[in-house]
Amino acid sequence: MAPPLSQQITRWLGDWRQGDNRARDELFAVVHPQLRQIAARYLQHERADHTLEPNALVNELWVRLMGTEPLAFNDRAHFFAVAAKIMRRVLVSQAVARQCDKRGGSAVLVSLDEALGAADRSIDFVLLDEALYKLASFDERKSRIIELRFFGGLTMEETAEVLHISPATVGRDWTLAKAWLYAALTTPVQ
Repeated sequence: MAPPLSQQITRWLGDWRQGDNRARDELFAVVHPQLRQIAARYLQHERADHTLEPNALVNELWVRLMGTEPLAFNDRAHFFAVAAKIMRRVLVSQAVARQCDKRGGSAVLVSLDEALGAADRSIDFVLLDEALYKLASFDERKSRIIELRFFGGLTMEETAEVLHISPATVGRDWTLAKAWLYAALTTPVQ
């Protein structure tokens, strides 16, 4: 009997760290559809003429993972948490470059709730990234929860597992972090 997929992913991650390229390739084949879903969710909130497509974002993630020594992933949830962080960095880098090209760009400021539900507006990933860094400066856990849930697409339970806290704590922090981000992203700069 084959082990559950999450256990198999954990096994492939460990084998990859030990230098098994076959395990790395099998891992990529299995997680690619999930990574593509995460990327598609991010990009549905981007402007229509965005240069990255979901597959390109996943490929950029994979290139960055391949360019480093294999990381010590604890399990599937940890892998997706790291993947989310890297995707966030890719999107922020692209947004910064775009804003530099346009001397400020034309990004639209939206709340996290709007970003999660609206497909016809752009997320200003630079402002979101700055807000998350500010949140992390006084509450690292809430910032990580936003990153894992919004960018990583992890469930409450998976987020709790990565952070070694209860799902109830994740739920409370998720609610408070979204409220804080909403205020941070909608308050006019003075």
